[in-house]
Amino acid sequence: MTGAVVATLIGDLVGSRGETDRRALHDRLTAALAEGADALGGDLVATAPLQIQAGDEFQGGFRTIGAALHAALLIRMDLRVGRPDADLRCGLGWGHVQVLDRRTGVQDGPGWWAARDAIVEAERLERAPSSRTVRTIARLGPDQEQLQDAVNAALATRDHLLARLDDRSLRILHRMLRQETKRQIAQAEGISASAVSQRASRDGLDAIVRDAALLRGI
Repeated sequence: MTGAVVATLIGDLVGSRGETDRRALHDRLTAALAEGADALGGDLVATAPLQIQAGDEFQGGFRTIGAALHAALLIRMDLRVGRPDADLRCGLGWGHVQVLDRRTGVQDGPGWWAARDAIVEAERLERAPSSRTVRTIARLGPDQEQLQDAVNAALATRDHLLARLDDRSLRILHRMLRQETKRQIAQAEGISASAVSQRASRDGLDAIVRDAALLRGI
């Protein structure tokens, strides 16, 4: 198939059908996508902007797998800060993407098929008690199975840690991912820098930030 090789991202809201104010949640997702696009604009593929496609689903294309992985985390954090009950599931793919209609931007190809398979798998795993915290799955193709397994192992651990965070820890992690110092975070939260460090260690926030930096380099 002709077309560029792209890291694809498909995401949707978890449990949104039961939301009482769907418009407010939709607006929150729109704002989170805008924040993600600002943070990763240089890594976005021009022909596949980060945007809502229909209902609660969004898509975006990235130059690297690492950028797509980081986008999934940042968008999820932007959504959940202040609304820890809100959440996303994400599927990431890697492969050729072809623009079928330049006027409408309609695309197709193995890259998008892989991302679709991944998000379907994430939803399936959510229903199993042993993997109910899984929110993000990557499908990188048969020639990258070892990398895919390593990435999914890291994502499963990260998802498990994120599921355990309260609102304050989510806010602190959100600021850490934006490279604020713990002193700056402490001032914003009205607590001591020592309290921030203790929470970052206890809740695995430092580990999540290190994990994010390593995954972004892929």
